[in-house]
Amino acid sequence: PYHAEAYAAATARWKALGPAGAALRAAQATSPQRMTRPVSRRLVLGGAGAIAATAAVAYVGVRPPLALWPSIGELAADYRTATGEQRRIALADHVSVQLNTQSSIALGPAVDGDNQVRLLAGEAAFATSPETARLLVVEAGDGRAVASRARFDVRRTGDAVCVNCLEGSVRVERRAQTATIGAGRQIRYDAAGLGEALPIDPVEAAAWQNGVLIFRFTPLSDVVAEINRYRHGRVILLSAALAAKPVNGRFQISRIDEALGWIGQAVGARSRALPGGVVLLS
Repeated sequence: PYHAEAYAAATARWKALGPAGAALRAAQATSPQRMTRPVSRRLVLGGAGAIAATAAVAYVGVRPPLALWPSIGELAADYRTATGEQRRIALADHVSVQLNTQSSIALGPAVDGDNQVRLLAGEAAFATSPETARLLVVEAGDGRAVASRARFDVRRTGDAVCVNCLEGSVRVERRAQTATIGAGRQIRYDAAGLGEALPIDPVEAAAWQNGVLIFRFTPLSDVVAEINRYRHGRVILLSAALAAKPVNGRFQISRIDEALGWIGQAVGARSRALPGGVVLLS
C-alpha cells in the first residue's frame, strides 16, 4: 500500500509539471528579451524540482494523502471536528447542528432571513425548529438542501453528496434538477447528476448521532472506510477476497477498536498492528 501511495503522489507531481512548463514556454515566447546565457542542466533540474515541490504542496493541501490531515478548505471552516470527535452547535434560535467526525462547515451570510451553511467535508445533522418558517440552506458540492421545520443530515464524500430526511421534508437542488424527499427517504447527487429517492430506516441513518454504527450486509471494504473516519491511524485492507465479505452488527463508536477486532474475527481476517495506529487486515 505504501508503494501505491508513493506512486500516486509521484504521478500527480509529474502531471503538475506539464501545465507549469507550458506556462513557462508561453511567458518566454511573449518576452521581448532573449536569454544570452545558456541555461545549465543544474538550473533546469533545480527549477523543475522547485515546481514539483510547489505542485506537491498544493496537491497534498487540497487532497491530503489517506486523509491524514485536514485540507486547506477544511482549515478555513468556521466549525470543524477532529477524528473521532462529534460536536453540537446552535447556529440560531431555530437551527441546531451536530457535526460528525472529520467534518467541517462554513457559515454564510443570511439571505432574506434564511440561514446559509456550507458543508465542506464529512457529515452533519441539521434540525430546524417547528415554530419557524425560516429556511435553512445547506450547500454541499455542486448542490444544496433546503428545508424548514425538518430534521435531516447531509454527508459529503469527495464530490458525492447524500441527503437523508429524518423528519419533515427536504428539497434537494443540483443545478437545474430538483427533487423533494420526505421522512425516511434518501437522495444522492454527484457529477453524474441527481439520483432517485430511496427508502431508508431513519433510526439506522441517525445511529451515529447516538454514538452507534450499524452495518447490515455491508461489504468489509465499506466497513473499513467507515471505521477509518472514527479512529486515529489507518486500517488497511490487503485482501481483495475479503473486501466483499458482508458485515452485520451494531457497534459503539467509543469502542471502535474492539469492534474492529470482532469484525476481523467474524470475516476470518488476520490482523497485524503497526506503530501509529496502522492495522493491516489480510
